[in-house]
Amino acid sequence: MSEDGERVVAAARGWIGTPYVHQASVRGAGADCLGLIRGVWREVLGAEPALVPAYTPDWDEPAGEERLWAAARAHLLPVVPCRAAAGDVLLFRMRAGAVAKHLGIQGRTGAAATVIHAYSGHGVVESPLAPWARRIVARFRFPGRAA
Repeated sequence: MSEDGERVVAAARGWIGTPYVHQASVRGAGADCLGLIRGVWREVLGAEPALVPAYTPDWDEPAGEERLWAAARAHLLPVVPCRAAAGDVLLFRMRAGAVAKHLGIQGRTGAAATVIHAYSGHGVVESPLAPWARRIVARFRFPGRAA
């Protein structure tokens, strides 16, 4: 794992146990999946690059707008899937035809790959990536990390 990847994963693991709270981004108090990414950004890179407008849990799914994907492309670096690394930001589509509306951070790669993410009913956890892998639609890195 690169030094940058280690910093991202260590920061993300520091959020484990934070309860799930929609639109929140406060380690230990509450976070949703975007809040986790925002919090790790602040810990690793400093100030967030943009204000995050209010959003609904469905991420404009009825309108079909890929708002989360567009924001990821605007602020993160795209990664070729074959160059997967710990610390990558993963974007998930929860079902075929739906908008991408879940984010996580790759904790480990390889046979025991994991994702650190926040979701309703679980809070911030580190889960095996295998059940989530088929839902990955894009992979990104924080700025400053080699893609």
